[in-house]
Amino acid sequence: MTDNEILEIAVKAIDSKRGENIKIIKIDELTVIADYFIIANGSSSTQVKALADEVEFKLSQAGLEPKRTEGYQGANWIVLDYIDVVIHIFHKETRDFYDLERLWQDGVEISAEEFLK
Repeated sequence: MTDNEILEIAVKAIDSKRGENIKIIKIDELTVIADYFIIANGSSSTQVKALADEVEFKLSQAGLEPKRTEGYQGANWIVLDYIDVVIHIFHKETRDFYDLERLWQDGVEISAEEFLK
């Protein structure tokens, strides 16, 4: 499965559960951690879990399982690691506090809208 296919499935899954402020940052030239980050947030811990569950479910249907997941206990910041694409689902206040977009501002932001067509 290509990175673009993973991005499309994940972005659509987040959008289907009303995830907010979906950002995609291409970071392949900055680090070996991953090629892309997807960052989104929900307005409650219940929604954060629902967003992460939906992404994991949709990608699992496509035959892809995460290498690692973190954060389900507190549901303030759930990370789904798919090797080349790492998905960060935040609670709104936690996202504002950590501000990953600022930390990775040297990456190339890609419009999530192109995957929602």
